[in-house]
Amino acid sequence: MASGHPATLEESLPPSPTDPSSVTANGGTVVIGAGPAGLTAAYALTKRGAGVTVLEADTVVGGISRTVERDGWRFDIGGHRFFTKVPVVEELWHEILPDDEFLLRPRMSRIYYDGKLFDYPLRASNALKNLGIIEAVKCVLSYLWVRVRPPKDQSTLEGWVAARFGWRLYRTFFKTYNEKVWGVPASEISADWAAQRIKNLSLVSAVVNALLPKRKQTNITTLIEEFQYPKLGPGLMWERAHEHVVARGGDVRLRARVQSIRHDGGRATAVVTDEDGREVVYAAHDVVSSMPLPQLVFAMDPPAPDHVLAAARQLSHRDFLTVALVLPESASFPDNWIYIHSPEVKVGRIQNFGSWSPYLVKDGMTCLGLEYFVFQGDALWNSPDEELATLAAKELAALGLARIDEVQAAYVVRMPKAYPVYDEGYKQAVDVIREWIAQAVPNVHPVGRNGMHKYNNQDHSMLTALLTVENILDAAGHDVWTVNVEEDYHEEQRSSTGSGTGRDAPVLPRRPVEESVSAR
Repeated sequence: MASGHPATLEESLPPSPTDPSSVTANGGTVVIGAGPAGLTAAYALTKRGAGVTVLEADTVVGGISRTVERDGWRFDIGGHRFFTKVPVVEELWHEILPDDEFLLRPRMSRIYYDGKLFDYPLRASNALKNLGIIEAVKCVLSYLWVRVRPPKDQSTLEGWVAARFGWRLYRTFFKTYNEKVWGVPASEISADWAAQRIKNLSLVSAVVNALLPKRKQTNITTLIEEFQYPKLGPGLMWERAHEHVVARGGDVRLRARVQSIRHDGGRATAVVTDEDGREVVYAAHDVVSSMPLPQLVFAMDPPAPDHVLAAARQLSHRDFLTVALVLPESASFPDNWIYIHSPEVKVGRIQNFGSWSPYLVKDGMTCLGLEYFVFQGDALWNSPDEELATLAAKELAALGLARIDEVQAAYVVRMPKAYPVYDEGYKQAVDVIREWIAQAVPNVHPVGRNGMHKYNNQDHSMLTALLTVENILDAAGHDVWTVNVEEDYHEEQRSSTGSGTGRDAPVLPRRPVEESVSAR
């Protein structure tokens, strides 16, 4: 089995030719991070003729939505379905990327548990066959029991899911996988993730959808049947956005690691970077930050108050690595990915990149991405690529999905800070940081998943950036913190109001200029 290149990513696009002096006094907007949120902000700013400099610490654009290429194979880091109910985001996708570079792909995901593959969404006949009639009856009785005696504490993932599915189905289909993802017991995970990702999906609604399926089912996020996908992976979207920003006069600086954000008199004034050992200072009228929220706090110069620093230290992230295995096409499966709920293996999910797009793989072959949810610095993260390749091949064989001798090549990609962790007290910590930023440096605008420490999907992250640009240029007064939060807009679109966007993302009405931004 051949091992591929190490995890260091090659540059996907050349940096802007601009070579700033030690102090760049453009006085425009400085955007920290070239992922979906950061590049959306830069795209929207340059579209309106505003000056912008994007600072990206990595050698590629796209953040976790990048597409990694190794020897002609392309890997999507985490799997990114392009689906949204936010019209402005839908329009922007097709404005950045031509229609002929999109594919319409079928959605298929299954759950692997106890040597069997369960359809997801739930299909009654498949679930009954796999569970067996006795276990199925026990699951229904368990569900009925929680209707009589619901869990007392539903503020955790465990209690929230058990209350809607019953304890038996919770242990079968939710506990193991989510504990792999987050690295802590489900009883210690906030219910926010479940409330955002599977709101409205209960045993009853799942069975109804299984027995009476409706095409174009979009009121429940987990039940969408098809989605758009750039034919060369999601990174293609952000490579194109990069090109547009530079073509309009924006400056995108790769390998520009933010060291500090200077502020004075109640405003951020400059962003300081380390670029190949050279300090560069970018003057800023506004700062849009998609860097992890704790790092934003730690970068403040002069430092934030002690209680804000303490709040930042309370926030943590889950890291992520993919081992991509090259196999004959016969080892392929129709799913975009399979959730691995079996506790005997460490892998959490397996992507089939050929099912995402035939352009990601080569004729006669496929590539499976085994995903491991880790903490940076733990044993798996620090394992040599060769050991990780061997582990992935053995686990794939243990699951019965391929033989070890079928693996022809392996590539390892590590992604730090892939997911904000929603542990006890994270909300209070985020609120402390939000309040301090709003008072001390109101021209610093956190956006995106890591920037706001929220479980934002790609479309949510883009929306926070678009609304922030309106706040900067128009004093629109949008409260971007309500994106993906407001109860009335979770998952379903409310046609009665005409403003529902579904999938947790409200499009907020523009407020009068004189109305200040407030956190609800």
